[in-house]
Amino acid sequence: MSSAATSSLDLDTYIASYSGYTRLKRLQSIARYEPALRTQALQMAVDLAKQGINTSLYLELCAAHGCPVLRDEAWVEAMDKKASATLEKLEAELTSHKTSLIKESIRLGHNELGDFHRSRGDFAAALKCYVRARDYCTTSKHTISMCLNVIQVSIHMGNYAHVSNYVSKVEAMPDISDPVLFAQLRVAAGLMALDAKKYRAAARHFVDVSVDLGNSFSEVCSLADVALYGGLCALAAFDRAELSAKIVSNTAFRSMIELYPEVRELVNDFYSSRYASCLDYLGKLKPHLLVDIHLWPHVSQLYANIRSKALVQYFSPYVSVDMRRMATAFNVEVVELEKELAALIMAGAIPARIDSQSKILYARHADQRHATFENALAMGETYMRNTKALLLRINLLRADFAVKGTGDTFGPSKSSRQDRQDGRNIGYAGGGL
Repeated sequence: MSSAATSSLDLDTYIASYSGYTRLKRLQSIARYEPALRTQALQMAVDLAKQGINTSLYLELCAAHGCPVLRDEAWVEAMDKKASATLEKLEAELTSHKTSLIKESIRLGHNELGDFHRSRGDFAAALKCYVRARDYCTTSKHTISMCLNVIQVSIHMGNYAHVSNYVSKVEAMPDISDPVLFAQLRVAAGLMALDAKKYRAAARHFVDVSVDLGNSFSEVCSLADVALYGGLCALAAFDRAELSAKIVSNTAFRSMIELYPEVRELVNDFYSSRYASCLDYLGKLKPHLLVDIHLWPHVSQLYANIRSKALVQYFSPYVSVDMRRMATAFNVEVVELEKELAALIMAGAIPARIDSQSKILYARHADQRHATFENALAMGETYMRNTKALLLRINLLRADFAVKGTGDTFGPSKSSRQDRQDGRNIGYAGGGL
């Protein structure tokens, strides 16, 4: 990673967009992957950790390589004792509420216990408390609050199966009209799709997020993150028409990516076929993306997809292209470009062939005239075959040449049933005589 690229990052400004556990994990990620900012990031993370009661994360930060802060054993012991006393108090209150059988008090008791475990970093215990509160929700507002708590904790745990279930629960509710809530659900669904490497679905979810989100989901991500995730996933997965409709011509999302100027320029350059500038912006963004807690596992795949789409889009209007000029447009050596094009041809992404001697890429367009004649002949053969079968059937019916079933397997045939009926009618007539 380029230290020069990320060392210009203003940590105070960057971290101000987040709150809670996410703020600490992002600082920890920066300290782990960016040596130039390690000391400053760890110092900020330790100071923030001491403002809470998550002693396990505090100890983890103090034990990190390069941490300038000595571990405060007295503070850890005091916080653990305080947390133990608080836990006993909350559990006693919950037991009392259950005895009184007041639903609202029980719900609040479970929520307070969940909030406590969440602040301690015990997300598994917090998840259990929030889920238990579900049986005591008496209004849709209570249910939505419970679902959002479960969604946020599940995102921290990386348990996106729970995220999917509870996003669906909220979306199935009939009275969902809050734009902030809708934006929060789109962010959660987008992160879920991103984790599953479904970049097209992720892009569609992120594009639907409005600026109404504000700082309401700061414990998960910021508005600038939504612009970044949505822009990159769209470039990697959308075709040109979809990119135009959902990004370039979408005034709502255009206002979103204004929060991240690099993403705005990246999208504009890609759509305007300025590939060298586009790839240059990607190179500048990469160090920042590699320290993002949600995006870093996908950076290589997203970059590969964007580059491949750029190559395909560049070549699509032409019958032949000089690879030397193409290499200049992509700011890459001809040899490297030839390897990339060969891989795309083998994958079926580009219908073309390479003339390595003259460094020309030739398109393989189907012969439309030949294809039309082939289709006409195939239709004619099908028509002749169907006509012959129809004529054969007509001739068989005219000659009364038909095989009658015995009825052993599938029951009596229609003709045999008719014969039996005629025989019975004759018998009845004879008896009457």
